Amino acid sequence: MIKVRGLSKFYGEKAVVEKVDVDIHPQKITSFIGPNGAGKSTLLSMVSRLIDIDSGEVIIDEDRAKDIPSSEFAKRVSILKQSNFMNVRLTIRELVSFGRFPYSKGRLNEEDERFVDQALQYMNLEEFEHRYLDELSGGQRQRAFIAMVIAQDTEYVLLDEPLNNLDMKHSVQIMKILQKLVEDLGKTVVIVLHDINFASVYSDRIVALKDGRVVKDGPTEEIITTEALQDIYDMDIPIHEIDGDRIGVYFKS
Repeated sequence: MIKVRGLSKFYGEKAVVEKVDVDIHPQKITSFIGPNGAGKSTLLSMVSRLIDIDSGEVIIDEDRAKDIPSSEFAKRVSILKQSNFMNVRLTIRELVSFGRFPYSKGRLNEEDERFVDQALQYMNLEEFEHRYLDELSGGQRQRAFIAMVIAQDTEYVLLDEPLNNLDMKHSVQIMKILQKLVEDLGKTVVIVLHDINFASVYSDRIVALKDGRVVKDGPTEEIITTEALQDIYDMDIPIHEIDGDRIGVYFKS
């Protein structure tokens, strides 16, 4: 379990994240939702140690995150940032192989290659593995970066808006793959999402942020309600149940 206690981040005098307490439950998909500027990505970045924490702490399986050596942390927590830029020309396979660096230090062995193969298979990228990233569509590149994170084989997988640049078909594929990582491999997935319906259909738990604070936190069925979403988004969002899933009709609000 990841425990977030009193986490805050300030830029100047403005609190982007303020006194946040959250528990990330193991072997679940937890989605961070909320309006633009709510602090979702900043919170995820602090948990993953991409940015410094101004106050508070993150506990990972009883260890303080800041005390875990970087080499060990990279074997326990992986992160896919919102924007990824590579200034070197790589094939998909070469990119995915970077996910094994915490273990291989650049010298891949047979086990490393097996994890790379598995990640390519998970993301349906085998036929493209020897193509260069700059030859691919934005959606294919995004899938390659997610494959790199999968190859890292960490217990905790953190993803900041991974559905960016993906059409509806590929977005659904990604979310189904994340479900499979949880169900088949026992991973714990934390994901920043803008679309409440993807969060509703695929999440086990939802943490909703607004103005840098947690305003709702609980099982998905408790958060995807008209009343809760009104508190989060200041919108009247009717909820309809379709095949057991709660769908918010926000485009008519």
